[in-house]
Amino acid sequence: MHVVATAGHVDHGKSTLVRALTGMEPDRLEEERRRGLTIELGHAWTALPSGERLAFVDVPGHERFLATMLAGVGSAPAVMFVVAADEGWMPQSEEHLTAVEALGVRHGLLVVTRADLADPAPAMETARARLAAGGLAGVEALAVSGRTGQGLDELRGALDRLVAGLPAPDPEAPVRLWIDRAFSVHGSGTVVTGTLPEGRIAAGDELELPGGPVRVRALESLKEPLPAVTGVARVALNLRGRAVPERGQALVTPGAWTVTDLVDVRLSPVGADGRGAGPGGPGRGLDVPGSRGAAEGREGPGAPVDRLPARLTAHIGSAAVVCSVRPLGGRVVRLRLARPLPLHVGDVLLLRDPGRERGEVRVLAGTSVLDVRPPSVSRRGAARERAAELAGAVPGAAALLRTHRLLRAGELRAMGCPPADEPVCGDWHADPEHWSRLVARLPEAVRRYAAGHPLEPGMPVEAARHALGLPDRRLVAALVRPPLSVADGRISGGRPALPAPVARAVARLGTELSARPFLAPEAGRLAELGLGARELAAAVAAGALLRVADGIVLLPGADVRAARVLARLPQPFTVSQARQALGTSRRVAVPLLEHLDRRGLTERDGDHRRCRLPAPGTAPPNHRKSGQTSHSRTSPY
Repeated sequence: MHVVATAGHVDHGKSTLVRALTGMEPDRLEEERRRGLTIELGHAWTALPSGERLAFVDVPGHERFLATMLAGVGSAPAVMFVVAADEGWMPQSEEHLTAVEALGVRHGLLVVTRADLADPAPAMETARARLAAGGLAGVEALAVSGRTGQGLDELRGALDRLVAGLPAPDPEAPVRLWIDRAFSVHGSGTVVTGTLPEGRIAAGDELELPGGPVRVRALESLKEPLPAVTGVARVALNLRGRAVPERGQALVTPGAWTVTDLVDVRLSPVGADGRGAGPGGPGRGLDVPGSRGAAEGREGPGAPVDRLPARLTAHIGSAAVVCSVRPLGGRVVRLRLARPLPLHVGDVLLLRDPGRERGEVRVLAGTSVLDVRPPSVSRRGAARERAAELAGAVPGAAALLRTHRLLRAGELRAMGCPPADEPVCGDWHADPEHWSRLVARLPEAVRRYAAGHPLEPGMPVEAARHALGLPDRRLVAALVRPPLSVADGRISGGRPALPAPVARAVARLGTELSARPFLAPEAGRLAELGLGARELAAAVAAGALLRVADGIVLLPGADVRAARVLARLPQPFTVSQARQALGTSRRVAVPLLEHLDRRGLTERDGDHRRCRLPAPGTAPPNHRKSGQTSHSRTSPY
């Protein structure tokens, strides 16, 4: 299916043309038929000569119903622009073209109606020129009469050619269905309708509304019940859930959109001649920088947008939301929306001033969303810096990461910019320059922590996370580069220097152990020497002491020296024989032998052990199991 919206001045025959093409009545309200005036969106459909199905969204042309017109055109990929031969280009023709241009619609047809009442050539010539200046250059143009049927067959062929050239929608895209009608059906419950631009909806799907989740009980497209539908399509959904849908809300795929009330946008030039007014001459609309009117001398490209009203209405899909406007600089503007909307980077918002005098063009600008989670600009000069940052930014994941530095893959997808590069850790993606700066900052953070906490064996990962302002502990580990290392939740950068008091205490202990190197002092004596638990940990981390077991410390290399002594015993030997040969107590001998077993210097066989020393001149074996750590240094003898 394809969807095309109508556009054009009031009473130029849009509804008559749709009625003639489809045989259906697009004006569904009794008041519309009585007054001959379209008030609400109308819907009708037909089969084209090729067999393709085409649905029309018929919009009102009266200036009082501009918001309704925008709701109809907002989700349509193409427009059928209608101008009457007997009246030609009119004020609402201009405003509708301005809206079409601002919304970024670049596919369409020009249809000059009432060709039976006046020569269509003058109206067609003027309309062609206006559409060309408004971004619809080269569209096919035809003259028809909805009353007599003149030119309708040719129009059907032109519509076939139009829809054949439309870009193919992505059926895998996340769903965002802007609701243009919400009502209740007896026996079925809540029903909503809208134009699905892309993606897929199936019966049983769970979608999100502002009020919470809803489930699709059933769906129809063009009055035909279907199990599923893909965009582009007109759909009616029967919903189940507690949330109450309203026109202007959107049904979305959960987690696939960023629901936000604050966005940074870039203004786009609007107005078919750059003046924001009809052919009668320049209006009092906004002079958008970079437009033709601005280039003629009033404002140069990139000049500040200083005439934008402080409060406007932002339109997207069927939503119309009041917003406050804060110019940041150049064409970059920050919008604060009165209610959150589900948005992606790259979305087009149309800004309108509903309070303007009748006859003035009220569509002021089209905008392209640059960021759906913009940073604060409260400090002096921050707004100007933000505008400079966004001035030449190409919307995408790279631009978002330059601003936000670190984002999860899911956050990027919800912002409309799936990541293109590999994550730095888990599902985290980083701006490359920011990541390089973090890698460089971590060693200095570890050094400062070690200087302030000399008795600790390293910087806790959590402390490093806070120091670097990171949102996840895993990111800290991913930043570690040699000579830094991570173990037991701490980051160390090699053997730290001992504080002077601890170094003196270790020296006194070394003096005591010089005579009996394997008789480790008890906890009381260690405390007398000034070696509490923290001091011992620092000395072990610095390599100044060897921790054999909890509460058992010797000098570095004592384990290898002990193995040399034990090698001289008759093999195998018992614990008692080892204790006597080493001149120590059983309190020390048992854990020391277990330490030698772990290092592969001895091998246990029941109640006996035998020594396993390498050939002279080679390093001792190290048969530690994976994950075990030894703090001893290789003995020089």
